[in-house]
Amino acid sequence: MKKMKFTTVSTVSGKTQAAAPATPVKSQPATPATIKAEPAKAAAPRTELAKTEAAKVGTSSPAKIASPKPNRVSLELVKPGAKQVCVAGSFNGWKPERTPLALEGNGRWVGDLAVNPGRHEYLFVVDGQWLPDPNAKESVQNPFGGRNSVLLVSA
Repeated sequence: MKKMKFTTVSTVSGKTQAAAPATPVKSQPATPATIKAEPAKAAAPRTELAKTEAAKVGTSSPAKIASPKPNRVSLELVKPGAKQVCVAGSFNGWKPERTPLALEGNGRWVGDLAVNPGRHEYLFVVDGQWLPDPNAKESVQNPFGGRNSVLLVSA
């Protein structure tokens, strides 16, 4: 093994000082460190946390987290001869099977939906064909070359 001479420089209180030459040290193979793993404590569920906070304040009921209440919205499509009509949109993950409409008679299909406040895009799905709502007051271009109907639900 070739002996090498090292000089280190350290800064103390903003002044640079040359240190004495260091002598090489024989290295030994590294031994793996032992890490003791302990299971992490699970976070208290929100309801437990709310109960704890309520107890601190001196109230007996847990705090409730506010979320927007869905409004009831009625959609209607007149399509004589249709065998199945659903609606798909941003309010149901674009899954038509989640929101089938009911045939009221004379080709009139009606759906009563619970929709959160906000701006939602949607389409009717008539016997597998995706169609915009002819009664919608607003529509927007969609990425598939067609138009989506827009539903505005106030709080």
